[in-house]
Amino acid sequence: MMKFDFEGVRNFVPSDAFQQLEERLNISYNQLITQSGAGNDFVGWLNLPEEIAPAEVNAVKEVAARLRQQSEVVVVIGIGGSYLGARAVIEALQHHFRSLEQNANAPLVLFAGNNMSEDYLFDLQSVLDKKDYSIIVISKSGTTTEPAIAFRIFKEHCEKKYGKAAARKRIVAVTDRQRGALKQLATQEGYDTFVIPDNVGGRYSVLTPVGLLPIAVAGYDIDALLNGARQMRQQLMVCDSVNDNLALQYAALRNYLYNNGKKMELMVAYEPRLYYFIEWYKQLFGESEGKENKGVFPAGCIFSTDLHSLGQYVQEGERMLFETVISVETARHTLPIPFDEQNTDGLNYLQMRKIQDINQIAELGTRMAHIDGGVPNMRIVIPEISENTLGEMIYFFEFACAIGGYLLKINPFNQPGVEAYKKNMFKLLGK
Repeated sequence: MMKFDFEGVRNFVPSDAFQQLEERLNISYNQLITQSGAGNDFVGWLNLPEEIAPAEVNAVKEVAARLRQQSEVVVVIGIGGSYLGARAVIEALQHHFRSLEQNANAPLVLFAGNNMSEDYLFDLQSVLDKKDYSIIVISKSGTTTEPAIAFRIFKEHCEKKYGKAAARKRIVAVTDRQRGALKQLATQEGYDTFVIPDNVGGRYSVLTPVGLLPIAVAGYDIDALLNGARQMRQQLMVCDSVNDNLALQYAALRNYLYNNGKKMELMVAYEPRLYYFIEWYKQLFGESEGKENKGVFPAGCIFSTDLHSLGQYVQEGERMLFETVISVETARHTLPIPFDEQNTDGLNYLQMRKIQDINQIAELGTRMAHIDGGVPNMRIVIPEISENTLGEMIYFFEFACAIGGYLLKINPFNQPGVEAYKKNMFKLLGK
């Protein structure tokens, strides 16, 4: 089970910090669990782990099995919440060098529609010329520019390669239940479809078919993912006291630090496979909190890699940030450090150590140095990276993010600022 450790912020917050925020926390918590706060028409994710129908999960598994059987590659087309959650889970679970594996038992999942780089799309198309592939297109409207462009390109490519009739069995749409351009096209063409629930926003949708279908295609256990989320939900929904509720503790400490000059959160992992999980966290909190000139700025690093680029700034730069570390207790594999008789590099003293132990000692030493340097530190501790622990973390962060938004007295479920660039872009394009 996931644990939350805030020992590294004790020097930065008063001992009664939770008590100071208790009244506001109680209000925020009740607004969320009674679904009475701002944006309450988008809190369908709150009970999703319990309420998702077994028939829907089975349908996801069946379609995923067909796509796996017929595909060397599956292209997932989407942007923002329509791709980040799935990619976060897949990349956290898969082999670091998945694209080079020769005997993988599932197709390689690639992503498109999350940028408008012509070279990226051209290079992907050239790969698909040589591979059997299928497409999962994810969009509530079907008109968001980046995925709409990508889908138009790859739909045409798929139809030319396989013929229109066969292509229909290689394209799956995850979209609105009743309306929108993609729903209309999917009905017209007879694609298999899954629904994005009306009451779940994109960045909270990873536990719907938006995330479950690509994750199942990649060969991972979506039942275990949902079970992890279910376990975390049961804990957070029952414990209404900040002393027992991990998400309330995390939200409260973030809010206290923010109100006392710590305007940036640096989410850190010491496992590179969590890179896209941090990208998902950045979207979740950035879109949820960044409104009305408020909100903690979410940033991310992979240590120890980024200790050799940003480490100097974190240690001695502007004192406006705090860290949250995702700490993984157990590695999947053991790799011995070889003995070298000449010991030219002086590393023989490490021979009895596991590399995972060294990584954890680097984490501890870094946290100690940063705390001494004026950077508060919190830890999310998981026993290992698995479907279950990822499900726990997904639900934990979603719950804490919603509470954090209510503490800021903003609507954590809308994103009005996202449209600003689109208006300018459409005007410049002459739409």
